[in-house]
Formats: sequence, structure tokens, C-alpha cells
Amino acid sequence: MSAIETLATTLSPFGELRRSENLARHTTFGIGGPADLFLTVRSADALARATNAAHSAGVPVLVLGSGSNILVADAGIRGLVLDNRARGEAHDDLVVRVESGASFAAFARKMCRTGLEGLTWAVGIPGTIGGAVVYNAGAYGGCLADVLRRVRLQLPGDGDQWVDAADLGMVYRGSAFTRGQVGGKAVLEAEVELSAGDAPTLLARAAAFDEKRLGAQPRGRNAGSTFKNPPDSPAWKLIDAVGMRGMRRGEAAISDKHCNFFVNEGNASAADVAWLIAEAQRRVSEQFGVALEPEVEFVGAW
Repeated sequence: MSAIETLATTLSPFGELRRSENLARHTTFGIGGPADLFLTVRSADALARATNAAHSAGVPVLVLGSGSNILVADAGIRGLVLDNRARGEAHDDLVVRVESGASFAAFARKMCRTGLEGLTWAVGIPGTIGGAVVYNAGAYGGCLADVLRRVRLQLPGDGDQWVDAADLGMVYRGSAFTRGQVGGKAVLEAEVELSAGDAPTLLARAAAFDEKRLGAQPRGRNAGSTFKNPPDSPAWKLIDAVGMRGMRRGEAAISDKHCNFFVNEGNASAADVAWLIAEAQRRVSEQFGVALEPEVEFVGAW
């Protein structure tokens, strides 16, 4: 029996298991081939136990939140994908602990309604709390690192550990996770410290951010910003300047509305999106000498 088959026999206590699940159904891009094993978990403890089981079996594991900020290969993902729906929450005055599968945008909006200040900028950010930790999600001058106190991580093998935010090396759209310095550790929970605020004022500010985002960003299926912004110019301006606004490859396209958003206009393949990404990098590098760094993560069997 293969390692994947052996693992499959142990997972049912932790959640709902499916085989050869098409990941296009679980990504905001609407793109991606099948996962060998796909397990939906609904608590941080179930996430920890399933992660530990995969490590013990020697099977690669990917924790999937809302499916934003990633491009899954057309060939899919070998190993186990954990569909993280752990959304528990606990409050202690201004300190809030939230499990990693919670929607970051919904959590931020809830904090505004509760009168807790510090996350109004996040009400339109796709993804989960776990993804926000990994990528240090941010917008409109704010980022998660501003309010994050500590994170509970599942360690390779059995056990977990709380790690202070200061030890996670959080930078613009990155952290020790994205630099490969925290290998094999899954984010289980995050703890943030907010400040007291006025709920109507916070909700009005959040609504203003909503209006600004909807006016600037395309709707439809996309993964969010494709590239990190270089120091001296927004990525969209560079892509526009090299003549790629609206460019298509198959049913993948660069948005006419915002050139740093690549969109799936039908049944786009991951390969077509990857071609557009590489072409934008090539043109911007040749014309401006700027290396565009993807914000979207390539995952799976490329």
C-alpha cells in the first residue's frame, strides 16, 4: 500500500475526506487540477492532528484557506490538501485569538462592528487568517504585523508552539514562512491586539475602503495582486507601460481595469496564466531593468 493510501485510512476522524478533488472549485482563480487527497477540517485541533498524520506518513501537505493568492498547476497537487475551515474565536478585552481558517475580511469587519480598531483596512482582503500571517497581508498603509502579537504553530511531528510575531520576520507581503525559514509548520491560530474604537466610525471607514477597492479592482475570478510592488513604481504601471493591459493568452487575461490583476475569463489554464506572468516579467525587465516578484504563489505539480 502506498503512503497516500495508508494515510487515507487514518484521516476520517479529523474531517471529511475526498479523493482526486478538482482544486479549481476551491481557488479564487477557478484554476487547478486534482489533489490526491482533500480533507476538510473544522477546528485548529483537527488541522494539527491531520498535519501530524501527513508528516508521520511522509506525505506532502498543503493547507488551503480561501484559495486566494495561489496558482495551482493544471496537473494538480500530489499529496494531501487540507481545506482549512477552523474558525473559532476567543476574546479577552482588546486581545482576540482566532483560528487560521477564518476569513480575514469577515473577521476584520466583525472587529469594526465590535468597536475594536486596527483592521479597517482589511475588510476587502481575500484569504484567511492563516494566509494573512504567512504573507503579512496588508492594504492602504496597514498590515497584519501592526496588530499581530503571536501565532500558534503546529510543529513537524507532534506538538505545537506559540511564537511571538517579532520572531516571524514579517516584512512587506512576506515573512519567515515565505522565505522558507519555517518549514513544515502549519498556522493554527493567531492572536491580535486591537484598540478601543467607535463602531459607527470604524464601519464608515471600512465602507470607504470598500468603495475605493471596488472602484479600482476588477471583479470576477482572480487571485488578487499578481506581483509585489517594486520600491519605485506600482507593478500595474510598469505592466501597463510595456503594453500588456488587456493582453490575453487562451482564456486568461490581464485586466483592463487594473494591470496587476490577472483574470480567468472562462476556462483558463494555469499554464496560460503562468505564461502571462513570465511575459510581464520579461518585458518589464528588458524595458525598465526591474525584476517583478510574484505575490501569487505557484503550487502543485508544475
